[in-house]
Amino acid sequence: MALRQCAIYGKGGIGKSTTTQNLVAAMAEAGKKIMIVGCDPKADSTRLILHAKAQNSIMQMASDAGSVEDLELEDVLKVGYRDIKCVESGGPEPGVGCAGRGVITAINFLEEEGAYTDDLDFVFYDVLGDVVCGGFAMPIRENKAQEIYIVCSGEMMAMYAANNIAKGIVKYANSGSVRLAGLICNSRQCAREDELIMELAKQMGTTMIHFVPRDNVVQRAEIRRMTVIEYEPQAKQADEYRTLAQKIINNKNFIIPTPITMDELEDLLMEFGVMEEVDESIVGQTAAAVA
Repeated sequence: MALRQCAIYGKGGIGKSTTTQNLVAAMAEAGKKIMIVGCDPKADSTRLILHAKAQNSIMQMASDAGSVEDLELEDVLKVGYRDIKCVESGGPEPGVGCAGRGVITAINFLEEEGAYTDDLDFVFYDVLGDVVCGGFAMPIRENKAQEIYIVCSGEMMAMYAANNIAKGIVKYANSGSVRLAGLICNSRQCAREDELIMELAKQMGTTMIHFVPRDNVVQRAEIRRMTVIEYEPQAKQADEYRTLAQKIINNKNFIIPTPITMDELEDLLMEFGVMEEVDESIVGQTAAAVA
């Protein structure tokens, strides 16, 4: 099987890292060999796999050692649940420099040091938020990841971010092999949420690959720094992640998306009752003025 490189994008706080780690744990349980590359300065993309507060990042270790050339692969690559390989790119101190550079440095280092071994089936890049910063767009821009999955919900800003990410994919799809592989709805229990995301996916030319329901067992597992797959393998939520894993393993629906306009997004939200039609006469008026 050829190595498949996948990136998970989505709005900050949508549950990308939790979804990615539970998905990857389910894939590893199914016998797949996987590496996770955390592309977030918070370095929280591998903690549930490693049972750790946070893995030491390449950027932090490079800073301590003097430069990235002073690091060895075994310094930065740790092995966790079911032999999942874990790497965190990290970033500079808050307020100092471009965090996206950590992603570029990390991926180049991993390639040079032979981290992408022949036995790997999947590499997952867990990428911070939106693609407005060139560094975080690297898995798309540099053709590192061919499959992009977007985690979203039925909330307006999550859908707005998903559409923006689709625009980023379009920008680089024509010059490379990057493709949108589907939307993953990480439920916030909004009204008609599954229908809404299915319709958004349809308009963007893709599919909602899976609807992940909200379940408190995810939080209980996280407190113990574990995935649900490991913490409570019999839980219904564990089966949801196993289903998502199988859908991604079998997925062949890779497309250049058709992002929608802001007006079309608002029309969609109004159609599903998420927002009411804006009365332009009250825009900019305070509550007292409207009353």
